[in-house]
Amino acid sequence: MREAIGSVLVLISMGFSTGCAAQIPQLRDSAEQVAPGADVPGLESESPEPAAAAGMEFVRIPAGEFLMGSNSPDAEASEQPVTRVLISRAFDLGKYEVTQGQWEAVMGSNPSRFDACGSDCPVETVSWEDAREFIRRLNAMDGEGTYRLPTEAEWEYSARAVTAGDRDAADLDAIAWCGEISADRTHPVGGKTPNAFGLHDMIGNVYEWVEDRYGPYPGEAVTDPEGAGSGSMRVFRGGCWYYSVRNCRSSYRGYDVAGGQHGFLGFRVLRTVS
Repeated sequence: MREAIGSVLVLISMGFSTGCAAQIPQLRDSAEQVAPGADVPGLESESPEPAAAAGMEFVRIPAGEFLMGSNSPDAEASEQPVTRVLISRAFDLGKYEVTQGQWEAVMGSNPSRFDACGSDCPVETVSWEDAREFIRRLNAMDGEGTYRLPTEAEWEYSARAVTAGDRDAADLDAIAWCGEISADRTHPVGGKTPNAFGLHDMIGNVYEWVEDRYGPYPGEAVTDPEGAGSGSMRVFRGGCWYYSVRNCRSSYRGYDVAGGQHGFLGFRVLRTVS
C-alpha cells in the first residue's frame, strides 16, 4: 500500500453482501449494470435550486434499505458483520465533490495541493474540522441551516445507487479517477460517468469525509445509523487518485483524526429535505 501524505492515517476496507433483498428502491445485482443517468424507481428529479452561496448542484436521493458489510473476495475482517440499514428519509446530496472554486467562494482561500488543477477540481488538503467550518459558513450564507456532511450510511447508500456489489460498474475507468488511472493527480469534477443516482466521482478523485466517528458495525438491523458514540477518528470514503484501485469501491472505508489534512481528501455536502 502506498504511504499516506501528511498526518497519521489508517485505512480499512468494507463491502456489501451480494445477497441483499432490499425495499425502497429495489436493489440490483452488481452484474446488472444501470445505464448512466437512467431513471431509478423512487428517485425524484435533480433538485433545481443550487446552494445560493456557492453554486452547488444537488441530487435527490430516495429513502431505501441496503446491506452494510461484505463477504466479497476484496473484503477484510473489519467489513463484518454485514448489517442491514434502513435510510428512512430522502435527502439531497451534492452532485459533485466540493470544488476549489466553491471552497474559495465560501472560505476566501484555497488550501489545495493541486491548486493548479483549477477551480473545477475538488478541494483537498482539508480536514474534517475544515469541512465542518465550510458547512457552518455555508449555512450562515444561505440562511437555511440545512447543510451538513452525510453520515457514513447515507454516503455508501448513495454511492451504491441501488446496486448490490462493491462497485457500480464493471469498467472502473469509466467512473473513477483512481490509482494508476488517475496519473497521480486530481481531475475536474464530473469528468467521469455518474452512477445511477446521477452522482459523479463517488468513487475516486478524492476521498470524502463523512460525519461519523469510526466504529465497528453492529450486525443487527439499524435505522439511520450515525456511527460510534465516541472516539477520535473520523471516517472518509470512496477511494482516490493516490491509492490502489482495490480501494476504489463504494464500501471501502478509511479514517483519520479530525484535524488530518491530505492531498487526496475532500468532501461533498448533504442538504436535508423538510
